[in-house]
Amino acid sequence: MPKTDKSGKPKKSELPSTLKRSGKKAQETFAEAHDSAAESYGDEERAHRVAYSALKHTHEKVGDHWEPKEKAGPSDKQAKGGKDTSRKTAGGVDANASKEHLYDLAKKLDVPGRSKMNKSELVDAVQKANDKETRKSR
Repeated sequence: MPKTDKSGKPKKSELPSTLKRSGKKAQETFAEAHDSAAESYGDEERAHRVAYSALKHTHEKVGDHWEPKEKAGPSDKQAKGGKDTSRKTAGGVDANASKEHLYDLAKKLDVPGRSKMNKSELVDAVQKANDKETRKSR
């Protein structure tokens, strides 16, 4: 199902819930990438994966919505691509961001024990907090 209307604007009714609560740029990025991939591949699941991949290059998940990243680029090793695509993703968390940035997100999301966590633990904790916020918002 197309995610954009005839004028190219995102159809909010067709967007995932986290994107409905996100800014216009996040919605446009996802919708345009989805529709282009759906046209190219003819496979809804693959189009969805491509759209999230495009979104993760410019945005990161913060709680129950997506916010623009400070610096565009792949969000984790999986998004970077390559031969081994069996790696686990960080679920929208920008694992390539600085530890300080991840700490600030953890603080914003009220993650307990964040001051004693290393970077990898912060990524996992922020991802878990994001998932919790998304579940609460549904």
